Amino acid sequence: MLATFCKLITKSTKVSSFNIMSSSNSTTSFQNPRFVSKKFLALPQHEGDGAVVRRAIGSRELKSLDPFLMLDDFSVAHPAGFPDHPHRGFETVTYMLEGGITHQDFAGHKGTIYTGDVQWMTAGRGIIHSEMPAGEGTQRGLQLWINLSSQDKMMKPRYQEIMNQDIKRAEQEGVEVRIIAGESMGIRSPVYTRTPAMYLDFTLKPKTQVDQNIPESWTAFAYIIEGEATFSIKETSPVSANHMVVLSPGEGITVWNKSSKKTLRFVLIAGEPINEPVVQYGPFVMNTQEEIEQTITDYHLSRNGFEMANHWRSQ
Repeated sequence: MLATFCKLITKSTKVSSFNIMSSSNSTTSFQNPRFVSKKFLALPQHEGDGAVVRRAIGSRELKSLDPFLMLDDFSVAHPAGFPDHPHRGFETVTYMLEGGITHQDFAGHKGTIYTGDVQWMTAGRGIIHSEMPAGEGTQRGLQLWINLSSQDKMMKPRYQEIMNQDIKRAEQEGVEVRIIAGESMGIRSPVYTRTPAMYLDFTLKPKTQVDQNIPESWTAFAYIIEGEATFSIKETSPVSANHMVVLSPGEGITVWNKSSKKTLRFVLIAGEPINEPVVQYGPFVMNTQEEIEQTITDYHLSRNGFEMANHWRSQ
């Protein structure tokens, strides 16, 4: 996303343990559990060509969360969308919650993902693409930007689609998890992530809880899609839909659905910090201001990864 060039410059293991029990127990199995270090409501804003996004990362409340650069909960209906725009230096992960999005890029990739499908695109040294609604009514999804290390920023672009039926999932005692990346309930996703990452979609029935291990050195957060979640024993009030929850360091997180009627759905995302300087200019993310200036020149002169910039247009 982020089709509009906004001038924004900032500097800046194995997971297998899983436990489920009645939420009335209000216990955790972790000696060093994670807690909520920050939470806020992701407010709607306009983006692209008529689309609306709730920006959780990349917002005024949270500029970035190494290795994550942006998280948008987007809603778009025809004729709005995200027309041709470039990227360099990171990966985009699009996960459809409702409807479909059609992707085209100048490397020849074209495809439509629908509810439950995932598109994992590594922009690397450069890509120009479009993302437009594929159907009538509102199309909704999540788009996550994951940074690349300096050694990977100029790699060749990659593109992979993971269809709904191919996503690993597990279900146990009122809790279901879709394992887009990483591992849960002893099941590991086959999806390769250049920057080590976990992406789990949990659904909890009323009065259930779940423990999920997270590598202690990884950054982690959760975004509530529907219902209300209680994170860790220290939290007394539930967190409602469209809220972003940043988690403190620790070995894992306990999440409760204490409602007696409502289902809880949230994504739990974690990744290994890159610990490198970040300089961002809209859809370009590099390590230095000089590299950003070089990227802008490459884009305008159609070179060093943007050779097709003056010749390609999406259909």
